[in-house]
Amino acid sequence: MKGFLIAGTASGVGKTTITLAIEAALRQRGMTVQPYKCGPDYLDTAHHSMICGRKCRNLDTVMLSAEENLASLRRSAEGADIAVVEGMMGLFDGISGASELGSSAQIAKMLRLPVVLVMDASSCSRSIAATLLGFAKFDKELSISAVILNRVAGEGHYKMLAEAIQGSVEVPILGWIPRESALSIPERHLGLHDANERAWSQAEIALLADVAEKHLDLNRLVAIATSNFEDALPAMETLTPLSAAPRVRIAVARDAAFSFYYEDNFDLLRDCGAELIEFSPMHDERLPDGTDALYIGGGYPELHAETLSENRSMITAMQQFCAAGKPVYAECGGMMYLGQEIIVEGKTFSMAGVLPLRIEMSPRLVKFGYVNIHFEHDCVLGRAGTEAMGHSFHYSRIESIGMVDHAYLLKYIRAGRSEHEGFATQNVLASYVHIHFRTNRQLAQNFVDATLAAKKKSFEPMLSFPSKQGA
Repeated sequence: MKGFLIAGTASGVGKTTITLAIEAALRQRGMTVQPYKCGPDYLDTAHHSMICGRKCRNLDTVMLSAEENLASLRRSAEGADIAVVEGMMGLFDGISGASELGSSAQIAKMLRLPVVLVMDASSCSRSIAATLLGFAKFDKELSISAVILNRVAGEGHYKMLAEAIQGSVEVPILGWIPRESALSIPERHLGLHDANERAWSQAEIALLADVAEKHLDLNRLVAIATSNFEDALPAMETLTPLSAAPRVRIAVARDAAFSFYYEDNFDLLRDCGAELIEFSPMHDERLPDGTDALYIGGGYPELHAETLSENRSMITAMQQFCAAGKPVYAECGGMMYLGQEIIVEGKTFSMAGVLPLRIEMSPRLVKFGYVNIHFEHDCVLGRAGTEAMGHSFHYSRIESIGMVDHAYLLKYIRAGRSEHEGFATQNVLASYVHIHFRTNRQLAQNFVDATLAAKKKSFEPMLSFPSKQGA
């Protein structure tokens, strides 16, 4: 299997849309494409999954070791013809100005992948050669194999750009993309619109493929793609085969309000004996039959707060499930849903009321970055002393909080600050942080074990949930 990495000179240059167009075109040619996204993003991954028909995986050198990145790639790439990796931010941007840690460049070198650089040419001509020359020479260990010029005004503009580059830089031009509004993906405060809200139509996918076929030299791109990275991959990770049917049934919230997940987390849960079944807190009236535990990911509950609040049947089912002591793990948007209220532009919407939290949306990013997690108390993901890593990114804040235990001590890597978090009551655990289970594979096993223990034990239901007083 071959592969390549598509990077950008900065965020916003159009690398996601161009990557999607290339994926669509390669699929149209009959290739099986396995997509990847550098970094902790879970929005772009949904678009890649939809275009490629295969679940996109995250490659991340901050949260995950090289061995875990490679193991994830090896496992997910089985049966694919080509791996297409989309970078994040600018090619060399990571968590430090002094090192490559967390950057797309680090991942490209780790996997021995050639880099195709996307450049926004909308406001320049000859200067683009100077920028490309700097990127080409910045890291001698990194191979920039081709460049794609985006948002080109037309043939005349492209001619000027090509003359400048070909006279100064030994990087071939793979092609150029004109300004094409039909290819844009709407954005909002967390990034691109989620693919669950903006599903790509077959006509749009065909348009993507046609634009790539018309404007890019795809034959050359496939020739550039290298299979050298396979030398770096470990053998397929050995899994303990399950001798019987799955031991527990975990219901996963999946709809327009909840869709932010790391796909590897699901793999590891299945490896440990979990059957995963999806449900919609927005539209379903009850939880799936036989549900033993809940996993409620992040998303946009604030955009669907009225629908969530009005689905009282689901909220009652959620309250009863939690009161019975059954395990529930919720991240970011899921935590907001389990709280008492969400305040959106001054309007208050009641939520499940399982946790004494009132959440208020903010016009600005509140917390962002990678987080080291130390478990200070036992919870459904592990015992005190457990270590893990995750990522936090949200435009909301806890406006008030009642009496509730904290399972985590969080340490934000870049900001250097610490705080107690990981709200826990009964067998419920909720946090703003999205944890990647490959940072500590035992987390998946712990969640399944906690679910098995809850199935075998009889719990006395709580008489009531925490009141809003003091919350």
